Amino acid sequence: MLSKALLRLGASAARHPWRVIAAWLVAATLAVLAAVAFGGRNVDSMTAPGLDSQRAAELIERAGTGQEGMTAQVVVTPLDDGATFFDDDSARTALARLRTEVKRLPHVLGTSDPAGALDAGGDTAVRGGLVSADGRIAVVRVQYPDQSRLSAEDLDALVDLGDRLRAELPLRIEMGGNLFYAFSDPDGGVSELIGLVAAAAILFLAFGSLVAAALPIGMAVFGLTVGVATMTVLAGVTDVPTFAPVLGSMVGLGVGIDYALFVLARHREYLARGLDPHEAAGRAVATAGRPVVFAGGTVVVSILGMAVANVPFMTVGGLAVSIVVLTMVLASVTLLPAFLGAAGPRLARAGRIGRIGRALQTRKPGRLARRREPAAGSAHAAGWRRWIGHVSRHPVPYAVGAAGLLLTATLPVLGLRVGLPDDGSLPHSRTERRAYDLVAEGFGPGTNGPLVIAADPTGDPGVLDRLVGAVAADPGIASVAPTHIDRATGIATLVVFPTTSPQDKATADTIARLRTDVLPTAIGHGPARAHVGGAAASLSDVGQRTSQRLPAFVAAVLAMSFLLLMLVFRSILVPLKAVLLNLLSIGAAYGIMVAVFQWGWGGALIGLEATVPIVSFIPMFLFAILFGLSMDYEVFLLSRVREEYVRTGDNGPAIVEGVSGTARIITSAALIMVAVFLSFAVAEDPSTKMFGLGLATAIFIDATIVRMVLVPATMTLLGRTNWWLPKWLDRMLPRGPVGTDDTDAESTGEAPRPRLVDR
Repeated sequence: MLSKALLRLGASAARHPWRVIAAWLVAATLAVLAAVAFGGRNVDSMTAPGLDSQRAAELIERAGTGQEGMTAQVVVTPLDDGATFFDDDSARTALARLRTEVKRLPHVLGTSDPAGALDAGGDTAVRGGLVSADGRIAVVRVQYPDQSRLSAEDLDALVDLGDRLRAELPLRIEMGGNLFYAFSDPDGGVSELIGLVAAAAILFLAFGSLVAAALPIGMAVFGLTVGVATMTVLAGVTDVPTFAPVLGSMVGLGVGIDYALFVLARHREYLARGLDPHEAAGRAVATAGRPVVFAGGTVVVSILGMAVANVPFMTVGGLAVSIVVLTMVLASVTLLPAFLGAAGPRLARAGRIGRIGRALQTRKPGRLARRREPAAGSAHAAGWRRWIGHVSRHPVPYAVGAAGLLLTATLPVLGLRVGLPDDGSLPHSRTERRAYDLVAEGFGPGTNGPLVIAADPTGDPGVLDRLVGAVAADPGIASVAPTHIDRATGIATLVVFPTTSPQDKATADTIARLRTDVLPTAIGHGPARAHVGGAAASLSDVGQRTSQRLPAFVAAVLAMSFLLLMLVFRSILVPLKAVLLNLLSIGAAYGIMVAVFQWGWGGALIGLEATVPIVSFIPMFLFAILFGLSMDYEVFLLSRVREEYVRTGDNGPAIVEGVSGTARIITSAALIMVAVFLSFAVAEDPSTKMFGLGLATAIFIDATIVRMVLVPATMTLLGRTNWWLPKWLDRMLPRGPVGTDDTDAESTGEAPRPRLVDR
């Protein structure tokens, strides 16, 4: 039995706390050392097998044109408002010096030469896209080798050079390009600190004790250190995307503190009953730890299920986040009981501030109440009991009203558009954003997201001329750069600039039109072939694939969750209701994300300076994570309801007692998660904002409207049929580590309870 194993594990850790804590210290140290010695840098490889953009990348790599490497661009304009590069010799000289210094940087393969093009003739410079038509803006394009040969030091060298030249040259210098995207430090450090501080404050208010508040934080820090260090080691073996550490930290802190809170709350209950701290810790791990293991396993399986999308960077990113979640589960059932054992009986007492707060809550007018402490959380439980009882007495209006509210919040999902926020969505404080705006102003918005068409003209020498003419004639294309042909392979590459920005829907339409109409018409039925690549095309392709695979993924996760909950609660309607309610909360979160990021509603509150599409891979990631996290509350709450129903056989009181008995812990846990996730919603990167706001919104809705309104209302309406299970199915379902049965109570020392008779 899982409960018996957890009982022994928790009790042993509590009896030998310093051994367990020392083991975790050693594990954390070894993980950090391994990360330093063998870890790799996170790499974004937004490709997937079978995509047209991937075929284009393979052709470009065969040709060795340099288009497969990393790029940066240095965008400059004279400081004198009236000056232009056409007529200002000092600005032109400064531009030539800047280009020369950039070319000397380590690993730079080559640069464009706007000053040289100006000397050759202004029209040449403009045609080459090096100087704007008005002569005010010039671009030095910098070519690097592929990402595997570069590091953050290359980005630092370019940035340092820009800082030095800004003080020496009469130019405004801004920088951007995918070198910044690949090696800029991801958001996270400050957000993690803000989240930890907010979580500590909520824990202190919940428990009224500094010791009780510190234990979940300490456990989460240990787990996060080991998990993120292991993720770094994984990056030395395969390409781990740059969002993985941020998302891992976000989810790891949230679930780690939540899991610890569940176990700690049950531990304090046992201490209040007079149990020895070691025994209390063992029973807490056996009872609250089982939902933790189940919920953590559900999160991991849901995230790993993203492999169905067949997008490698998403699969590896999910694996990396899963490592952090698994580490938190392991810490919850080993390190936390060790902390509980080391703390001893002190956790049974509220701190001084907690006692004062409770006295103030129960004082009589004009004086403090007597210094007798009520049972822990009794006032809160009574308040929740009244609320749940009220909902249970009026289930129809509450069920209809809450469901209608969530369905209304879900409606914006109908307008969901996936894409990739470009540098134009970054704050103006970032040089990438300023460079983006200068390029868009001088050359058009599409210059920030060029497409690269790779063509193999084998057997049809005239196809390139037809191809260039057809592409240039497309209304979505602003200009076509001169064709580059590799002599060894004959492969040609055309860099084309759309009329619209990379994140504009019209750009995706242009890419689709090139593939389905323009290129096939130009090539005909001959042996030649051509593919559309580039960053904008790759992200468009990934977005389409994830959108196509999302229904299958959702169906798989729903089926898995239904089966697991059926095993846990020996019921059909309880897991079916859980699946439907979770869909409602996640749908509402999606709708709010669309309203904020695509429509701009309230975007200023989180520092969003422009509307952006939803990042293509975020809906699938959010669904996987949120469905797993919602199982935390589902299992924790329904386990209590079932306990009461098994004990009494009366559905109504079981709902009231079960929900009210867990409401304080669930709301505290939800507040912690919301605080942690919202701390990431104010980060600079729009993708991080989406993860933070989406997770925070869904958890808030799930823990309030769903758990405290819809669950008691629907369970009241269903009555005893909540726990209906056909006898033939009951005989088929296994009993053991996943399923609950009456021996679980015996394994934790609880009084035996009668079996259900209405299966």
